[in-house]
Amino acid sequence: MSTLAHTMMTAARSADSGLAGPGELDRYPYAEAPADRVGAPVWEGAEPELGRVGRRPAGNRGRGLHGQLVQQLGQMIVSGDLGADRPLVPEEIGQRFEVSRTVVRESLRVLEAKGLVSARPNVGTRVRPVSDWNLLDPDIIEWRAFGPQRDDQRRELHELRWTIEPLAARLAAGHGREDIQQRLADMVEIMGHALAQGDALTFARADAEYHTLLIQLAGNRMLEHLSGIVSAALQVSGGPIAGCDRPNDASLALHGRIVDALAAADGSAAEMAMRQLLTVHPEVERVVPAPREH
Repeated sequence: MSTLAHTMMTAARSADSGLAGPGELDRYPYAEAPADRVGAPVWEGAEPELGRVGRRPAGNRGRGLHGQLVQQLGQMIVSGDLGADRPLVPEEIGQRFEVSRTVVRESLRVLEAKGLVSARPNVGTRVRPVSDWNLLDPDIIEWRAFGPQRDDQRRELHELRWTIEPLAARLAAGHGREDIQQRLADMVEIMGHALAQGDALTFARADAEYHTLLIQLAGNRMLEHLSGIVSAALQVSGGPIAGCDRPNDASLALHGRIVDALAAADGSAAEMAMRQLLTVHPEVERVVPAPREH
């Protein structure tokens, strides 16, 4: 096993056991709302468990109490517990979650940037309708995927990946970046070791890096901007734990075939292999035709 493979697998096991691995020191546990508190009317019916599904590093939302509150409120909005045009009173939020006014203010700013809430003079802060949300935001993707809209979210993500990734694979074949191609090959090796050992978490992490690298290799800055969407899709597509392409021999072989096509500068072969990889998912087969062999 390569040094890289050993490092990633060790880090994945450390994270799975709750120990801090490389790059994991900024993770935090999402707080549960106190079960014995009686909140203001705006929070009636809210589920205290909503904040426990977040699995990505805290750096994506901020750290500490700020990040926890963004997570809690974001999930409550996306799940529908806080419906459109619902007023969000900072004082009530602070009392409900036992956080300072500063934490509440900064958290609402983050949610406003995501299109989930709006703040206007003499009106206050209110929840915005779904049509105003930034549905491409990785956090919103995650919240939708673990909420009542999970089926629609996963289907939409698969449809979007079908559009983005085959094109990225074709474009990537035209760029002779041997360093990135080697990194892609390394990820395939790691996935192979992880598959043999039944290590779904390491497989998921290597798979996510593989797809992110491939989009970067395409050399299209607009596509690269969408890499966060693909990363989020991989985190939620496989379920609540790993969220990767389902680990199996067929998936692994197709990842390797794409690497071979890139090395041969064969854009058509890379695109075809990516389409075949995406069609491994039953969800995709319902919305797009399987690729035809030529």
